[in-house]
Amino acid sequence: MSERLGVGVAIVSSACGAGAAVATRYLIDAADPITLAAIRFGGGVLCLLPLALIFGVRWPQRRDWPAVAGLGFMFYAVFFVFYNVALGFTTVARGTLALSTLPLMTMLAGAALGIESLSARKTTGVLLAMLGVAMALASSLAQAPSGAWRGDVIMAAATLCMALYNVWSRPYIGRSSALGFLTAGMAVGGGALVVVSALSGGAAQIAGFGAGEVIAALYLAAGGGALAFFLWVFALKHASPTRVATTMAVNPLVAALLAALLLSEPITLNLVLGLAAVFLGIWIATTESSSPPARVRRGR
Repeated sequence: MSERLGVGVAIVSSACGAGAAVATRYLIDAADPITLAAIRFGGGVLCLLPLALIFGVRWPQRRDWPAVAGLGFMFYAVFFVFYNVALGFTTVARGTLALSTLPLMTMLAGAALGIESLSARKTTGVLLAMLGVAMALASSLAQAPSGAWRGDVIMAAATLCMALYNVWSRPYIGRSSALGFLTAGMAVGGGALVVVSALSGGAAQIAGFGAGEVIAALYLAAGGGALAFFLWVFALKHASPTRVATTMAVNPLVAALLAALLLSEPITLNLVLGLAAVFLGIWIATTESSSPPARVRRGR
């Protein structure tokens, strides 16, 4: 039951992240990639910190601070700067298609580090979900802007950061709490981004936002930063990294739908078939019977 809860929550998180991809693409000409990431995660911390203090969350233990800080910087700062750079070169559909390699990277990273074992059923589900994404978006790939391949390559390479975050985070979440771990890590990454953005003129860019840009920025902070990643970390606490990562296949399909509605990016009938394949792949990968995960030892 815990695994299914984690997967269900991760699906909602991926859908929220799809909205953030559209908001980022909308803002890409109004602010530089570092400022956009600072809005998303600096603003996300401002949303999360009051909740963490009100509810008295369990923060990471002192011995875990260096690892939590390192994971937060790698993911919320490094990964999302490259994520925003990638969306400056390519469409939302292509960029999130490259991001959908996350389940495969997470599965391979988990196996290589001895954290999660591979299985035929799990591998089949991951590959089927990725095939569904490719099928849904294949027809739009030929209509991408010139040089879009640069964004695809940057996004695929940066996705390795998220795969490692998925694999390495679970023990630290178990020794603290989902909200405490997330807020601490995002404060490190978001804080670094805010400092760099402030030094490079990010405040002036934000001051020039119109009403549409302000709405997109607010969604980036509250929906794409705070809510999406609280749900993601909560899912990692309850389900295996690969099963959580498999739900990322939902991201490009939702992003393609939203981009078609809000940004006039092309959409095709293939989307329906691809969506069916994605959810079939998620079902296959997440319904395999497995032994309960090892209990994480808590510090004394």
